[in-house]
Amino acid sequence: MKRASIVILIASLLLLGGTLAANAATLKVGATPVPHAEILNLIKPDLAEEGIDLKVIEFTDYVQPNLALAEGELDANYFQHIPYLETFSQDHRLDLTYITKVHIEPMGGYSQKIKDISQLKKGARVAIPNDPVNGGRALLLLERQGLIQLDPAAGITATPFDITSNPNNIQFSELEAAQLPRVLPDVELAIINTNYALEADLVPMTDALFIEDSESPYVNILAVRKSDTQREDLAKLSEALLSDKVKDFILEQYEGAVVPAF
Repeated sequence: MKRASIVILIASLLLLGGTLAANAATLKVGATPVPHAEILNLIKPDLAEEGIDLKVIEFTDYVQPNLALAEGELDANYFQHIPYLETFSQDHRLDLTYITKVHIEPMGGYSQKIKDISQLKKGARVAIPNDPVNGGRALLLLERQGLIQLDPAAGITATPFDITSNPNNIQFSELEAAQLPRVLPDVELAIINTNYALEADLVPMTDALFIEDSESPYVNILAVRKSDTQREDLAKLSEALLSDKVKDFILEQYEGAVVPAF
């Protein structure tokens, strides 16, 4: 009789486990590997306790995650800052928005040929991202270093055509953001997004010749379709991203290269 009871109990537990697994909501979130995917994987067990099976889908470019989100292949993405989302959505006529501000990744200038920006010679080759927002952001950073002057009317989407003063005759190469660390041996300076710098084993706070400060407006966000802003599972994801666990992880793991925005 006892053996029969044990068998029934085990069967019941297995059935319950299968039912809970079947009832778990799957949440597919696109992210670039560092730091976004790392942060998402950190909170994956916490969301599992809330009945959410978080699937982190990694991308290595800045185009596909928004297209995949708009087409319903993803429930959210976490890889970009607000100006990029707004510009991309407008250019591609996508109904995307954001529900959570998570962190800032200061953009920096890196070089394998010089140790100080004062050593940059006339005619130097400088590589910047080729997308409008990050390209403009890189040029604004160079302007703050006194290397160029931009037409104020160009705003955050400035291009090399908006340069009004270039006393060092800098030669600009516009490349995909993910490729910039790879061209460091071939250029005098590259302006690199922190996530790609980290993937290339660069340490922004020590390897960058100059870097944005914590007041940067380019905060990275959790993006969703406008029709999904009230979804309960996305609200739980937002809550997990804004937890003390995530804040402590960012501060300890990235040592200032990534800054919490909450």
